Amino acid sequence: MTKGFIQILLLAAAFLVGGWLSYQYFVSKSKPVEDSTVLLEKIQAVTKLITVEGQFSEIYNYSEYQGYFSLLWDKKVLVRVRATVSAGYDLNMLQMEADPATKTIRMSALPEPEILSIDHSLDYYDISEGLFASFTPEDYTRINQRAKDLIRDQALKSNLMPAAEEQAGKMLDLIRFMVESAGWRLEITGNAPGIGQ
Repeated sequence: MTKGFIQILLLAAAFLVGGWLSYQYFVSKSKPVEDSTVLLEKIQAVTKLITVEGQFSEIYNYSEYQGYFSLLWDKKVLVRVRATVSAGYDLNMLQMEADPATKTIRMSALPEPEILSIDHSLDYYDISEGLFASFTPEDYTRINQRAKDLIRDQALKSNLMPAAEEQAGKMLDLIRFMVESAGWRLEITGNAPGIGQ
């Protein structure tokens, strides 16, 4: 190799390294921009008693099939849903009164147990969209709501409500024990879950 050829190679290498270093230094790295506004809309007093929680998982398959030319119009998605369903009682409907003369606490029976909250998360898998059909934000909102509705239906069919009622009976036994150990008497009017009058 000649001396001139080595000089050209060194010059080219220096130029490439300098160009790469300049690019790394001067070209700004793309950074995600986030903007958020969180508003507290309302505060209200809540008296709800969660007696049980159930963990549910679901695989939800959503598809829109347009028939012919499926590559152009069809769209489908596979969604894994994980949810924690809380069941218990809304105590706003509970009525209580104390009679100090007879040392009696009168309490209405608990209402039927209900689903108090569903905390769920969705993982989207296998999203397929046609050339002229794609998922819109409204589609994702509808899929989210439908997945939540399916979890609610499954929770109501499961043994979650009987378990909530059983736990309420144990809670009422504890309340009765505390009231009676203080020298008072507890009267429950109506049918109370898992506890006698």
